[in-house]
Amino acid sequence: MLVRILSPSIRAFISAVGIGFAAALQPRGFRARLAISAAELNETLPVHSLWWRDHAKEDGELLYVAVGDSAAQGIGASRPNNSYVGILADHVRARTGRTVRVINLSVSGATVELAVRDQLPRFAALSPDLVTVAIGANDIAQWNAVLFEAGIRRVFEVLPSHALVAELPCFHLPSAERKVAVANRIVRDVAAERGLTVVPLHAATKRPGLRSVATHVAKDLFHPNDLGYRVWADAFLPSLTARVARRFAMTNDPAPESVGGRG
Repeated sequence: MLVRILSPSIRAFISAVGIGFAAALQPRGFRARLAISAAELNETLPVHSLWWRDHAKEDGELLYVAVGDSAAQGIGASRPNNSYVGILADHVRARTGRTVRVINLSVSGATVELAVRDQLPRFAALSPDLVTVAIGANDIAQWNAVLFEAGIRRVFEVLPSHALVAELPCFHLPSAERKVAVANRIVRDVAAERGLTVVPLHAATKRPGLRSVATHVAKDLFHPNDLGYRVWADAFLPSLTARVARRFAMTNDPAPESVGGRG
């Protein structure tokens, strides 16, 4: 999300979110520290992107395709595989005993419109066994409900019926949350029309409260850290586990995995 290719309005919005949190948490010198942290995370963008491209070349019995933005890339995590996409892929491997190839189509900074332009053409050439979609957080900066709904319809209409689509996460700040509420209503309504399962990501990320900014968020005060991505993955897990159990034979029947308990 914090990347050079973003429009000034999106960068300003993300900065405002981070500054709003930092004002409460670090009243002295927070702007300078926030700028340094954001720059450090910015340097990880090509590293994460290359990691996913390299791993997409690996073979797997099951194909998992992710559509999204920097959260799917795992920006803010200690390593790319600690993103929610990596955690979910590991969960499927453990539940099925099968190898899983992950094609992560996500692009840092992607809006719904950019996902339609850049990710859907690549998606059309694939036949995935598992699909997750988490997109729209970057649309809040230049919020336009009409354009957002049009884009969501374009994305959802090409998804297989087994795809899991996530709500936008909680932003905690009231000004952003009003827009997020509208966006999530659109996501739920369009998903219902298409018969798609909605992942309750907003409730999952809201539950820890504003204090989670100190524990679940990276140093830029915007992207999740490892703990934050575990919360994201936990939001997907019930639906993903049920989907895997219905569609793929399991080698055993282990107790439900708690992502939050991963070391």
